[in-house]
Amino acid sequence: MSYSIPFHFNFQAMKLAIFLLLAVVTATAQPFSTKEITNWQAQAKQVTIIRDTWGIPHIYGKTDADAVFGFLYAQCEDDFPRVELNYITSMGRLAEVEGEEKLYHDLRQRLFYDTLMAENIYQQSPAWLKRLCNAFADGANYYLYTHPEVKPKLIKRFQPWMPFLFSEGSIGGDIESISVNRLKEFYGMGDKYIPEEVDHNEPEPEPRGSNGFAIAPKLSASGNALLLINPHTSFYFRPEVHMNSEEGLNAYGAVTWGQFFIYQGFNEYCGWMHTSSQADVIDEYLETIIQKQDSVFYKHGNDLKTIRSKKIVLAYKNGNTRSYKEFTGRFTHHGPIIGKQNEKWISIALMVEPLKALTQSYQRTKAKGYADYNKVMELKANSSNNTVFADRDGNIAYWHGNFIPKRNPTFDWSKPLDGSNTQTDWQGLHNVNEIVQSLNPTNGWIQNCNSTPFTLAGKYSPDKNKYPTYMAPDAQNARGINAERVLNRENKYTLDKLIAAANDPYLAGFKDLLPALVKAFDTNGNNYTELKEPIEVLRAWNLNYGKESVGAALAMYWGVELRQRIFSRIPAGSSQLDIINYMTEQTTAEEKLTALAAIIAEFKRDFGKWNVAWGEVNRFQRLTGNINETFDDTKPSLPVASASSFWGSLAAFGSRKFLGTNKMYGYVGNSFVAVVEFGKTIKAKSVLAGGNNNNPQSPYFTNQAQLYSNGQFKDVWFYKKDVEANALRKYQPGK
Repeated sequence: MSYSIPFHFNFQAMKLAIFLLLAVVTATAQPFSTKEITNWQAQAKQVTIIRDTWGIPHIYGKTDADAVFGFLYAQCEDDFPRVELNYITSMGRLAEVEGEEKLYHDLRQRLFYDTLMAENIYQQSPAWLKRLCNAFADGANYYLYTHPEVKPKLIKRFQPWMPFLFSEGSIGGDIESISVNRLKEFYGMGDKYIPEEVDHNEPEPEPRGSNGFAIAPKLSASGNALLLINPHTSFYFRPEVHMNSEEGLNAYGAVTWGQFFIYQGFNEYCGWMHTSSQADVIDEYLETIIQKQDSVFYKHGNDLKTIRSKKIVLAYKNGNTRSYKEFTGRFTHHGPIIGKQNEKWISIALMVEPLKALTQSYQRTKAKGYADYNKVMELKANSSNNTVFADRDGNIAYWHGNFIPKRNPTFDWSKPLDGSNTQTDWQGLHNVNEIVQSLNPTNGWIQNCNSTPFTLAGKYSPDKNKYPTYMAPDAQNARGINAERVLNRENKYTLDKLIAAANDPYLAGFKDLLPALVKAFDTNGNNYTELKEPIEVLRAWNLNYGKESVGAALAMYWGVELRQRIFSRIPAGSSQLDIINYMTEQTTAEEKLTALAAIIAEFKRDFGKWNVAWGEVNRFQRLTGNINETFDDTKPSLPVASASSFWGSLAAFGSRKFLGTNKMYGYVGNSFVAVVEFGKTIKAKSVLAGGNNNNPQSPYFTNQAQLYSNGQFKDVWFYKKDVEANALRKYQPGK
């Protein structure tokens, strides 16, 4: 069912649309009232924003709500488009901005979350949280009021219930695991579902993840615990910020644009680093469907249960009109129907706990140590992340996931379950003390690099045999191998030595793969005489990345080329190490050598020589500040030494060619990175990809780019006296 109305006001059409799409009305232009403006101006007087020499906003408020007000205002100053886009996406309204092709992305979101749900949760929230949500909306709206030149794409008024639609700050939440194509087959035109496959003519998507290291006092030069915070995200996904209040809030770190809590960071007592987890928190069920007359049922044990239905009306941009499409969402007690397999409908179970998730996300920023943090974890509302932790008392800790459903261990939970079998239902959640974790291991360090938790502390790691498989199916990867190697070699860590560990250039992924290439040439190279010199460079290469390294450039281009050529043969579900092993052992000498020959030809064509240094082709560039950045070989850029995390680069820099470029440009990897020492006073250093501001005219657009290019960090100003001593601007919102 579809219909259209013009973007200009057509009152009869608007009457028709109002009852179908309340959220559209909510976000249309509404003039701010005199009372609202007066209240915002009064609250702004309770807030001070200090921009330091790097442009980092340090927000000071009398109350937590005041700090949140200033926090949102400052974020909007730096990058309003990203703040707005995150809420457009989380409300399931992306198609209103980007067109009909995003309808099923919106449907996916709206099967789990909608405006009325968020409003109800907001109304039932405790008073302290409601105050923060009000301050969130007020800070963003005050920014819009004081910046009339800013033209939102959709959201002209922020609402206090919006944070419940965007309560967790990770990159790629649980819902994004659901296939849009499969949704389209079930709810759309009935096109047969074809699983999304890699286009082998395009670069393999860069793995996204993070690294976290925690160092115990016994291994630190100062006798204080240290923490590495090293998320790998798309660039500019989070800025660097600092928020304070007279109610005990003092948190520094990275915020996902538009949220009112520090996602990765530290306070004066402790620090927390999240790495993406493979702990199994999502299950699909094959539902047996039975139709009787006009009703649809599904089998559950000996019972027939009614399939619940919900009308979902989505708007989408259609040229110069706004059109609408109506869907009927289908649900079982497991969750929404997301597809079909033969005659079975597929439902999905995953975490939907907006109130708990938002509460946990904020309260952990005020934890005063391990006991406090562990207590906040009891909310069990972090479904997508592991946590690496350190505190001022000298504790280092790790939790693998948090929201972990209890399940019957006799089933294979990695595959769709029989929804009619009552034994496949979740049996509540595991207590926090039941999940895979570690506290103060004897070796004195903890690491996680989106890898198995059973190597997180070397031989002092948790015992895999003590946990059900679904708790930690994560595979080992090259970064995990490299992290263990690096952390084992130092016993007097300082912040600078921790930075050096985080920047270790060794690429463990080539340890066996490169000798296999050299051997292929030594035994089959007669027909590849043009490869003699490149092979000698690779033979001598020490497996370290570096800006001047020709071997690094040859190896990484060759590795990507070989992987793309044989990717369709690699078994589905293979881990990163499985893929590298397949490339090493299951490709012929000819395949290895022809892939290298193709790279030599590419280098000669694009750069006029084969012996290209890695830094010549691996570049950092920020030109526009747009969400979808463009790249240009003729414009200034900086060399970067680090490389793809796939090969074991701890300091990840995912780069590729873009339309019209010969060089590769970074777009994902190290973004905000910090090292922290937890003593009587906090010492910390950090670096951010590019800078905090999205405006190319801003001095904070690329002011950290040279640091980033060189693998260097800046001092963090955590205490107010230091912030004021390094202040460039001090102001109140609206001034």
